[in-house]
Amino acid sequence: MTDATGATPDSLRNAADWAYFQDWLDRVDVTVLGRIGHQHNPNSRNRRRLVLSTSAAGLEARDDGWWWNPADLAMDAMLAAILPGGGTVAVPGGQSVFDLFLPRTNVFHLSRARDVILGAGRTVFSAVGPGRDADSVLRKAGLRPGARTDLDPAENVTLTLYRRPA
Repeated sequence: MTDATGATPDSLRNAADWAYFQDWLDRVDVTVLGRIGHQHNPNSRNRRRLVLSTSAAGLEARDDGWWWNPADLAMDAMLAAILPGGGTVAVPGGQSVFDLFLPRTNVFHLSRARDVILGAGRTVFSAVGPGRDADSVLRKAGLRPGARTDLDPAENVTLTLYRRPA
Protein backbone atom coordinates (compact mmCIF):
# COMPACT_ATOMS: atom_id res chain seq x y z
CA MET A 1 0.00 0.00 0.00
CA THR A 2 1.34 3.38 -0.93
CA ASP A 3 0.34 7.00 -0.72
CA ALA A 4 -0.10 9.30 -3.71
CA THR A 5 3.70 9.66 -4.03
CA GLY A 6 4.19 5.88 -4.30
CA ALA A 7 5.81 5.57 -0.86
CA THR A 8 4.64 3.55 2.11
CA PRO A 9 3.19 6.10 4.56
CA ASP A 10 4.95 6.39 7.93
CA SER A 11 1.53 5.94 9.56
CA LEU A 12 1.57 2.30 8.38
CA ARG A 13 5.00 1.55 9.84
CA ASN A 14 4.87 -0.29 13.17
CA ALA A 15 7.70 -1.97 15.10
CA ALA A 16 5.67 -5.01 16.20
CA ASP A 17 4.37 -5.62 12.68
CA TRP A 18 7.88 -5.17 11.23
CA ALA A 19 9.36 -7.69 13.70
CA TYR A 20 6.64 -10.24 12.84
CA PHE A 21 7.18 -9.65 9.11
CA GLN A 22 10.96 -10.03 9.34
CA ASP A 23 10.64 -13.21 11.41
CA TRP A 24 8.47 -14.80 8.73
CA LEU A 25 10.75 -13.71 5.89
CA ASP A 26 13.61 -15.48 7.67
CA ARG A 27 11.67 -18.76 7.36
CA VAL A 28 11.00 -18.81 3.61
CA ASP A 29 12.95 -20.10 0.61
CA VAL A 30 12.40 -17.08 -1.64
CA THR A 31 10.91 -13.60 -1.22
CA VAL A 32 9.02 -12.08 -4.18
CA LEU A 33 8.98 -8.32 -4.70
CA GLY A 34 8.15 -5.88 -7.41
CA ARG A 35 11.02 -3.85 -8.85
CA ILE A 36 10.16 -0.70 -6.90
CA GLY A 37 9.91 -2.57 -3.60
CA HIS A 38 13.23 -4.25 -4.34
CA GLN A 39 14.89 -0.91 -5.04
CA HIS A 40 13.48 0.76 -1.92
CA ASN A 41 14.16 -2.10 0.51
CA PRO A 42 17.80 -3.17 0.72
CA ASN A 43 18.37 -6.89 1.14
CA SER A 44 20.44 -6.47 4.32
CA ARG A 45 19.78 -10.05 5.45
CA ASN A 46 20.86 -11.48 2.09
CA ARG A 47 17.63 -13.38 1.59
CA ARG A 48 16.98 -15.10 -1.71
CA ARG A 49 14.89 -12.69 -3.80
CA LEU A 50 12.78 -12.87 -6.91
CA VAL A 51 12.10 -9.47 -8.48
CA LEU A 52 9.22 -9.03 -10.92
CA SER A 53 10.11 -6.67 -13.74
CA THR A 54 9.22 -6.14 -17.36
CA SER A 55 12.92 -5.35 -17.91
CA ALA A 56 13.82 -9.02 -17.38
CA ALA A 57 13.92 -11.44 -20.29
CA GLY A 58 12.10 -14.46 -18.90
CA LEU A 59 14.05 -15.48 -15.81
CA GLU A 60 17.49 -14.01 -15.17
CA ALA A 61 19.98 -14.71 -12.40
CA ARG A 62 21.47 -11.34 -11.43
CA ASP A 63 23.86 -10.34 -8.66
CA ASP A 64 20.97 -9.09 -6.50
CA GLY A 65 18.64 -12.05 -7.05
CA TRP A 66 16.45 -13.66 -9.65
CA TRP A 67 14.58 -11.29 -11.99
CA TRP A 68 11.42 -12.54 -13.69
CA ASN A 69 9.11 -11.19 -16.35
CA PRO A 70 5.82 -13.11 -16.04
CA ALA A 71 4.89 -12.12 -19.61
CA ASP A 72 7.89 -14.09 -20.90
CA LEU A 73 7.85 -17.18 -18.67
CA ALA A 74 4.98 -19.01 -16.95
CA MET A 75 4.91 -19.07 -13.16
CA ASP A 76 5.21 -22.87 -13.02
CA ALA A 77 8.37 -22.77 -15.15
CA MET A 78 9.84 -20.00 -12.99
CA LEU A 79 9.11 -21.90 -9.77
CA ALA A 80 10.58 -25.11 -11.18
CA ALA A 81 13.77 -23.23 -12.05
CA ILE A 82 14.33 -21.44 -8.74
CA LEU A 83 12.78 -24.01 -6.36
CA PRO A 84 13.19 -27.37 -8.12
CA GLY A 85 12.52 -29.25 -4.88
CA GLY A 86 9.61 -27.02 -3.87
CA GLY A 87 9.62 -24.59 -1.00
CA THR A 88 7.95 -21.68 0.71
CA VAL A 89 7.47 -18.42 -1.16
CA ALA A 90 6.79 -15.10 0.61
CA VAL A 91 5.13 -12.32 -1.37
CA PRO A 92 5.54 -8.93 0.36
CA GLY A 93 4.12 -7.11 -2.65
CA GLY A 94 3.43 -4.62 -4.16
CA GLN A 95 -0.01 -4.53 -5.65
CA SER A 96 0.73 -6.16 -9.02
CA VAL A 97 2.74 -8.90 -7.28
CA PHE A 98 -0.10 -9.57 -4.84
CA ASP A 99 -2.59 -9.67 -7.73
CA LEU A 100 -0.44 -12.13 -9.68
CA PHE A 101 0.14 -14.54 -6.79
CA LEU A 102 -3.31 -14.31 -5.12
CA PRO A 103 -4.88 -17.22 -7.05
CA ARG A 104 -2.05 -19.48 -5.82
CA THR A 105 -1.75 -18.13 -2.29
CA ASN A 106 -2.23 -20.63 0.53
CA VAL A 107 -1.88 -18.16 3.42
CA PHE A 108 -2.10 -14.36 3.35
CA HIS A 109 -0.95 -12.39 6.41
CA LEU A 110 -3.04 -9.19 6.49
CA SER A 111 -1.87 -6.58 8.99
CA ARG A 112 -4.03 -3.55 9.61
CA ALA A 113 -3.32 -0.26 11.32
CA ARG A 114 -6.95 0.19 12.31
CA ASP A 115 -6.73 3.87 13.23
CA VAL A 116 -5.08 4.90 9.95
CA ILE A 117 -7.14 6.27 7.07
CA LEU A 118 -5.32 6.60 3.77
CA GLY A 119 -6.27 8.94 0.97
CA ALA A 120 -5.05 8.58 -2.59
CA GLY A 121 -2.53 5.89 -3.44
CA ARG A 122 -2.34 2.20 -4.30
CA THR A 123 -4.36 -0.38 -2.43
CA VAL A 124 -3.10 -3.82 -1.44
CA PHE A 125 -5.02 -5.44 -4.35
CA SER A 126 -6.18 -3.74 -7.54
CA ALA A 127 -9.70 -5.09 -6.90
CA VAL A 128 -10.02 -3.04 -3.68
CA GLY A 129 -12.27 -0.06 -4.20
CA PRO A 130 -15.59 1.45 -3.20
CA GLY A 131 -17.60 -1.25 -1.42
CA ARG A 132 -14.79 -3.80 -1.77
CA ASP A 133 -12.13 -4.12 0.93
CA ALA A 134 -9.14 -6.46 1.21
CA ASP A 135 -11.21 -8.94 3.24
CA SER A 136 -13.76 -9.36 0.45
CA VAL A 137 -11.00 -9.71 -2.18
CA LEU A 138 -9.29 -12.42 -0.14
CA ARG A 139 -12.59 -14.24 0.46
CA LYS A 140 -13.48 -14.09 -3.25
CA ALA A 141 -10.08 -15.67 -3.96
CA GLY A 142 -11.08 -18.61 -1.75
CA LEU A 143 -9.17 -17.68 1.40
CA ARG A 144 -10.86 -17.73 4.80
CA PRO A 145 -9.93 -15.53 7.78
CA GLY A 146 -8.66 -16.95 11.03
CA ALA A 147 -8.83 -15.22 14.38
CA ARG A 148 -7.62 -11.65 14.56
CA THR A 149 -4.45 -11.14 16.63
CA ASP A 150 -3.43 -7.88 18.28
CA LEU A 151 0.16 -7.24 17.17
CA ASP A 152 0.35 -3.86 18.90
CA PRO A 153 -2.70 -3.09 21.05
CA ALA A 154 -1.44 0.41 21.92
CA GLU A 155 -1.32 1.34 18.22
CA ASN A 156 -4.38 -0.77 17.27
CA VAL A 157 -2.38 -2.87 14.79
CA THR A 158 -3.90 -6.28 14.12
CA LEU A 159 -3.07 -9.36 12.08
CA THR A 160 -5.40 -11.84 10.42
CA LEU A 161 -4.18 -14.93 8.59
CA TYR A 162 -6.35 -15.87 5.62
CA ARG A 163 -5.97 -19.53 4.61
CA ARG A 164 -7.07 -21.54 1.63
CA PRO A 165 -9.11 -24.53 2.85
CA ALA A 166 -7.50 -27.92 2.20
